[in-house]
Order: sequence, then C-alpha cells, then structure tokens
Amino acid sequence: MLSLRNITLQYGDRYLFRNATAAIGAKERIGLVGANGAGKTTLLKILAGREAVDSGGIDKANYVTIGYLPQDGIAAHGKTLYDEVYTAFSQVADLSKRIEEANTRLNSLDTASEEYAETLELLGEWELQLEDLDIARIPSRIESILLGLGFHSNDLQRMTDEFSGGWQMRIALAKLLLASPSLLLLDEPTNHLDVESQAWLESFLQNYHGSLLMVSHDRAFLDTLVNRTFEVYQGSLTVYSGNYSSYEKQSVARREQLEKAYAKQQRELAKTERFIERFRAKATKARQVQSRIKALDKVERIEIEQEQDNVGFSFPTPPRSGQIVAELQGLDKSYGDNHVIRNADLRIERGDRIAVVGHNGAGKTTLAKILAGVEPFQSGERIIGGNTTIAYFAQHQADELDPELDIFETIERVAESGNQTSLRTILGSFLFQGDDVFKKVKVLSGGERNRVALAKMLVQPANFLILDEPTNHLDIRSQDVLRRALDEYSGTFLIVSHNRSFVDQIVTKVLEVRETGVRLHPGNVSDHLARLENSSSSSSSSSSSSSSLSSSSSASSSSPKPLSAGPCEARRAKQGQPKKLQSSPKHLRRQRAQLQAQLKPQKAQAKKLEEEIAQLESQQSEYETAMADPDFYKDAETAQKSMTRYEANKRRIDEAYHQWSDLAESIAQAEAGSNP
Repeated sequence: MLSLRNITLQYGDRYLFRNATAAIGAKERIGLVGANGAGKTTLLKILAGREAVDSGGIDKANYVTIGYLPQDGIAAHGKTLYDEVYTAFSQVADLSKRIEEANTRLNSLDTASEEYAETLELLGEWELQLEDLDIARIPSRIESILLGLGFHSNDLQRMTDEFSGGWQMRIALAKLLLASPSLLLLDEPTNHLDVESQAWLESFLQNYHGSLLMVSHDRAFLDTLVNRTFEVYQGSLTVYSGNYSSYEKQSVARREQLEKAYAKQQRELAKTERFIERFRAKATKARQVQSRIKALDKVERIEIEQEQDNVGFSFPTPPRSGQIVAELQGLDKSYGDNHVIRNADLRIERGDRIAVVGHNGAGKTTLAKILAGVEPFQSGERIIGGNTTIAYFAQHQADELDPELDIFETIERVAESGNQTSLRTILGSFLFQGDDVFKKVKVLSGGERNRVALAKMLVQPANFLILDEPTNHLDIRSQDVLRRALDEYSGTFLIVSHNRSFVDQIVTKVLEVRETGVRLHPGNVSDHLARLENSSSSSSSSSSSSSSLSSSSSASSSSPKPLSAGPCEARRAKQGQPKKLQSSPKHLRRQRAQLQAQLKPQKAQAKKLEEEIAQLESQQSEYETAMADPDFYKDAETAQKSMTRYEANKRRIDEAYHQWSDLAESIAQAEAGSNP
C-alpha cells in the first residue's frame, strides 16, 4: 500500500534518518516508538507530506488517502461543532454542489441538445456516487463519534470557538475518523482523552477498515491495538512484529545477538590484522597478505548502537508531614452557572497514593487546582495539614514555560536557593547536560519541555505532590523512570492521569469525582473500573428479576422490605384521593421500629464487614512490613505463600468494601425515605 524508500534526513551534523526503509500494508496496526526527539513526529510529517527529505522517497498506490493528527496546535473557529465536523465529508458537499448546479443548468438547456444529454449523464453519475456515500447515515455517524469522544448532544450546536485546546484536538480527531482515510497517522491521540473516551477510541480503532500508524506513550493502548512496531533510533528504522511488549522482548534479544556477532567479528578482524602485521614484510606471504587486506576492506562492519539514555532521577527526601495532609469540607465550585464540584468532603492522609478519575468535565483538574491552592472556590473549606508542603504540576505546565528562556534560566528563576552546580545536577538527571542547558525552551520537543517542567518540581522538597497528566509527551522509558521515582517517594501524592498502565502500579486509592461529589475507594484504577462493571451488572440483574422477588425479605437482603400502605391509604389511592400524612407520634414510632427491625440484619452484616476489613488491612500492613525486609525473600517457599495470601487479601478487601458500600447506601436511602 505504501513504502518508505531509503529515506534520509539530516539536521546539521545529526542524521534523523539514514536510508530508512519500511513498508505499510493494508489494514495494518503499527506502533511507532522511540525516545523523545528520536524523530517519531518527523516521520509522521514526512508520510503526511508536511516535511521534505534530503533523499529517498515514498511510494504509494493512487487509491491511498492519508489522514494526519498532530499532537497539538489545531483550532477550529467560526462554525458550530456539527458544521465543523461535517466538513470531513467535503466530497459530499462537492457532489451536492455539482448536482445542484447541473439541475439548474438542465432547466435552461434544450432537451434535444447534446449538452443536455451530457449534463444528464454526469448528473446520474454524481447521484450514484452520493448514494454510495450513504448520506442518510451521516448525521448519526457524526453524533456517534462525537459522543464517543466525550461530547454531549447539547454541544452539537455550540460554536467551536467555545472549546478549549484539548477539546479542539478531539474535534480534529472526530473529523479524521469520519473522513476514513486509507492510512491514519496519529501522534499521541490519547493525550487529550479521559479513560472512557480512550476506551471508546480503542474499540473504534480495533474495527477500523484502514491502516494505522501511531505514536503513543501508553503501553496498554499500544499492546491492545498494534501488531507491528517501528522503532526510530539514531537514524535507523527497525521493524518488529507484534505489539509493544513483544517489541521490548525482541529488541533485547536482537541486541544480545548483535553483541555476540560483533564480538565474534572483532575476534576475526583482530586475527586477520595480526596475520597482516606479522607477515607484511615477508615476500613468501605477500599474496596471502594482500588477499587478507582486500578481504578486510570488503567486510561489512557490525556496529553496536549505544544504549539509550533514560531520565534518571529520584524525588528529594521530603520533610515529614502531619497525619492529615489536606482536607476539604463541604466544598463547592462553580464556573458561572456550571456547578463543577458539589459539597465535596475529602481527607488525604500521610502516605496516601491517590489516582483521580471521572469523566471529562467532572472537575478532576479543578479539584487538583483547588488542592494546590491555585483555584478559588465559592464555599466550604480547604484545610492544609501541619508541615504540609505542596508541589503542583499543572496539566499544561510544559506549554506555559517561557519560550524565550533557556532551560537553566527556567529552573533558576523558581529556585529559592542553591548554586549552579546543584541546579545542573538536577538538569543532568533529566538528560540536559553540558551546553544543552542553554537551549531555548522554544526549540525543545514536547517530551523535553515536560522534563523541564518536572525538573522544576525537584528544586524544592515537597511532601505532597499534585500531578495533573505528568506523562503527556513522555516516552515510555521516561514514564517508567518517573513511575519508579514515585514508587520510591516517601511522601503523599495525588495524580490525575488517563494512563492506566502508569498509575495502576503506584496508587493505592482512587478518588472518584462526579456531579454529586467526591468519593475515595481502595485499590487502583483497574480495581475501580471492575467494581463499576460489577455494580452495573448487579444493577441490571436486580432490575430484570425484581418482578419475581418474594414479598418476604431474607436476612441477607441488601435492601429493606418496603412498608406496605394501610387500608385507608389503599382505599384513597383506589379512589384517586391524595394520601394524608400520618403525623401521629405513636404511628411514627411504630414505623421507625418496624424499619429498624427490617434493617437490623443489614446493619449487622455491615458491621461484620467493617470488622473483616479492619482485620484484613491489619494483616496487609504486617505483610508489607515483612516484604520490605530483604531477608523476607531468602526462604522462597514461605515468601511465595505470604505473597499469595497478600494478593488474596487484597482481592477480598476490595470485595468487602464493595459489599459494605452497597449496604451502607441501601440503609441510608431506607432511613432517609422513612423520615416524615
């Protein structure tokens, strides 16, 4: 379908690509990987025809169409959301215009003329083409894709000027998906998507009829979608079969084989060179020496690629905070008539590792800003605990760096104290070494700018990190190092991230932000999504079988038996008369007693679950203390048994929390409904 033929592109002394060759077939799913600055985005631009090469070329079939989504920088203006997205069907608009003009022309032509016959024939062809495009389904296709990407039905008639940068990129992505090119080129398409929209896009791309070449720094996203991997490194383009995890294994094996072949070749070369040196002066060996010299010149030398540098850093040891790090009480936040956060109660304790989840617009970033103290709110309280020091990484912090400053100046301006050596050490840990520290921010790649923004957090030790999408633009290796640094961090952190594979390994709690408030859950994001799925399944099952439930409620029922109406109430209902309130104290006491009797088994079950959770969490704490001791792993059999029990306890804690949450909500609803 398309092939790259000996692509070469050089910037100064550096080869971004040197004789790069690869082919893309029909319906292929290809991941494009490599370190920040390796040339991934440049390769996409070359394929999209937006970047010229020094030599080589691209061969593609005439039928192939290419669609390109850049990382950022796209903005739509002057149209409603629906009308803007409709421009993806430019062929439809063009055909419709031709058909309209042809009909107008037919009205003025002699029906017996040759021009009339030709126009009529063209009109028929255009109408057939329009029919093939199935224009009747276009509105539903537009709405389906926009809703999948997180827009709402009432957004369709909003002006595109009203949407922020992240939503502008979703508009561009929607247009691209609707246009359905033969080859989709996507540069970090998930950067501006929440977990739900990302899951939708993943499903859409799995069923996409064309081919896909994408840059993504989300390991799970790549593993799910791609079946081939292109690696860009030091001017070369290497093709691997399989997804990202497969690529990692293959690249390690490939390097090991290459190193063995290199070592063997070096031994053979050294042996030949010794022969030449030893017998160069002997006339009897002259022919053999010349033969070996010629052979040596023809040898294709194996080159070993240098190991890729990674970001390598650790957060400074933070000062110890109090037990309560931060607290929100009855907090409300609105933007005009848009009520983002309602009556939020939240308590963050020392050592908490929290992931924030919620659909787009739920208020995740707003909540992070409020906790960081950079966003005002209308009512409620924000309480920061004793000795809490906060470091905040904003979602678009890398974009807010002053482009005219160099890297060193950027860090120096936020440092309270410290000499140049300490600042250079921090920058060195982020791969900014030597004269690199004097590069202007405006010439840096997206990943490099993010590393500068992260480096700013290291200037001052903090015991409460608030991170809003810190992995955007970071390559997978850099993400791994950041994850390890957070895993080793001894303070408290709260992280907003759509990158589930990143946060799942480091968080222990999930903060769900929704319209009705905020709620803290145990476990990681995958645990939380599983709970939601189970809850949804349980609700559906309960709803479908509710009509067959017996009127008598068992002790283990999760909801109380509804109080039946008395004969007077039944008679009034039958006669269409309004029900009268029973205000007699004696009657109310009888009602409450009856309700409490019904709720007693559920309250007992809830208490039992609380005790079980407390006991299990105590055991988990003991296991974690034991596992932190290096001697723990000396007895492999005992260690394995303990770790197996630890994982089993973890699963049971999640189940118990889910059961307790359902019971508590059911009891609260029943008691609230019984109040006069």
